[in-house]
Amino acid sequence: MIDQENKALEGKLFQASHPDLKKFKFKSHILCQKYNKTNEYQQLKRNKILNKLFKKIGKNPAILGPIYIHYGRHTTIGDNFIAGFNLTIQDDTNVNIGDNCFLGPNVTIVTPIHPLLPNERFKLLDRNGNKETLCYAKPVNIGNNCWICSNVVICSGVKIGNNCVIGAGSVVTKDIPSNTFAAGNPCKVIRTLTSNDSLLNHPEILDGCNIIK
Repeated sequence: MIDQENKALEGKLFQASHPDLKKFKFKSHILCQKYNKTNEYQQLKRNKILNKLFKKIGKNPAILGPIYIHYGRHTTIGDNFIAGFNLTIQDDTNVNIGDNCFLGPNVTIVTPIHPLLPNERFKLLDRNGNKETLCYAKPVNIGNNCWICSNVVICSGVKIGNNCVIGAGSVVTKDIPSNTFAAGNPCKVIRTLTSNDSLLNHPEILDGCNIIK
């Protein structure tokens, strides 16, 4: 693992344009292009690409595509992952997604952070005194059994607990505890999810179907 990648994974300033990092990103971008040229009838081919793209991806993935993954090698995804159109993961550092997670269309996960002040954002001095454009990154962690609705942005450093629902269009800037419904910009916890949310309370929706006990 190269020095600049180590810095990114450790939350330190790193040079995103470093040739070694570009090599990793370009490999990922090419794999994304290959995936985006496939269709739902080519699941075996898609799975082979996903296994090359991500650090780890579990059993039974279903990602509609197109996908836009920055590195891939920093992202771990659990079993039974479902994602809608236009999944974007900018994984300059680690992104971890648990089992049985559903992501709606246009979900974006970002880890890098640029300096807020324009002069620092444009150039900083690295440890050797060279002027470079530098940024840093914070990991994103999503627990098991989460439903991330359409057009959600999950920002750097965020942890989402198990069994959460994130409402459509939310911008998640802070941690979300397990077993909650959260929504908004910025995203806030609306309430805890309970048995009152069961479809058993809506026979008109169940229409003769039933839940698994």
